[in-house]
Amino acid sequence: MGGLMESVTRRRFVWLAALGAGTVALGGCESGPREQAPSATAFDTPAEGAGASDDNGGDSAAAEAEAALMARVEAMTLEQKVAQLFVVAPEALVEGVSQVTQAGDATHEGVRTWPVGGIVYFAANLVDPDQVTAMLANVRQFYADDGNVAPFLAVDEEGGTVVRVADNEAFGVQDVGDASALGAAGDEAAAKSAAEQIAAYLKPLGFNLDFAPVCDVVDPLRSDTMGLRSFSSDANVCAAMVKAEVQGFLGAGMLCCAKHFPGIGSAPGDSHTGAITVEKTAEELAAVDFVPFKAAIEAGVPMIMVGHVDLPNIVEGAVPASLSSAVAQGMLRDTLGFTGIIVTDSLAMGAITDRYSAAEAAVAALAAGCDVPLMPENFRKAYQGVLDAVAAGELTEERIDESVTRILKVKQRYIGL
Repeated sequence: MGGLMESVTRRRFVWLAALGAGTVALGGCESGPREQAPSATAFDTPAEGAGASDDNGGDSAAAEAEAALMARVEAMTLEQKVAQLFVVAPEALVEGVSQVTQAGDATHEGVRTWPVGGIVYFAANLVDPDQVTAMLANVRQFYADDGNVAPFLAVDEEGGTVVRVADNEAFGVQDVGDASALGAAGDEAAAKSAAEQIAAYLKPLGFNLDFAPVCDVVDPLRSDTMGLRSFSSDANVCAAMVKAEVQGFLGAGMLCCAKHFPGIGSAPGDSHTGAITVEKTAEELAAVDFVPFKAAIEAGVPMIMVGHVDLPNIVEGAVPASLSSAVAQGMLRDTLGFTGIIVTDSLAMGAITDRYSAAEAAVAALAAGCDVPLMPENFRKAYQGVLDAVAAGELTEERIDESVTRILKVKQRYIGL
């Protein structure tokens, strides 16, 4: 552990040396906390041909940004890169604390030792606006002080039945309501406005990532689990609503995540408690369930979450989609052409923990092509498991670099490094 901590404290200087002074202004070399709120256009999907300008200035800036990003990846130790892959609950980083509501010395020690790529907060962590604002500002400061890549500060805030802020009277914000109601109204402008409203109260608190919107096309004859969280049983309605929400989130300066690929709307049961199954063929998924995800990709969604659904007509051996290369790499990357961050659903869910250890699940997710093993049941065992897998040749450092590069590209563009 001591060697890692020394490496973390040295890394800022290694990176600056690799870049050369003043090459590109990026958040990683600032000494204070970075809100670094993007301009109104920073979250827009680049137009075709974007980057062209007089004297190729846009191309030159893009090349410099790319060089800076690659220099940063190269300057990171393997331990830092593996930590960057994980997004965890704040309790995973401190000893003996069951409910984190502040970021003090224990949290600083945790993120110094394990500079994870992000932290996701739940209702129990969020007391009131002043407390949340101070807690997240402290976390950003800890990363900046240690020269680490700025973290995702995330929350699940879909509206309706899944909210962490809007159901707490202390925050004084209005719940935008269930996705099903928005879909039933068929009002794309209202869906976009709902996303903008969520971003408007999350962003001042310090959050930069919302795990929304839901893309699942619900099948009420097979499952009621996603009934209120899904926009519709009509794939085209879902697609229109999803596109509007992604545009709303990004336009308001809030990263978002489309979920739960390849679609769990027809799966009976709940993956929180155990395995769930969708009996569809690849052709059936493509005709219905992929449609909202395609819309999200077209709208520029930076992150897609893969669900823990078994697909017996596609994936052999009862392997959940989140740990299957046929799904993450084959369907999402190769078929749909998604180049952003692929995150698993929480690896602490029963659909995973009933069948895999924390280390096994994290390694399998990365081997399948996912970039972020989200909230493993035991983060420290999962982290060490990935390091052990690299040492054993089960994963290569080049494979780790691929995911770290994708993560840092999103951060560089939207929140700074």
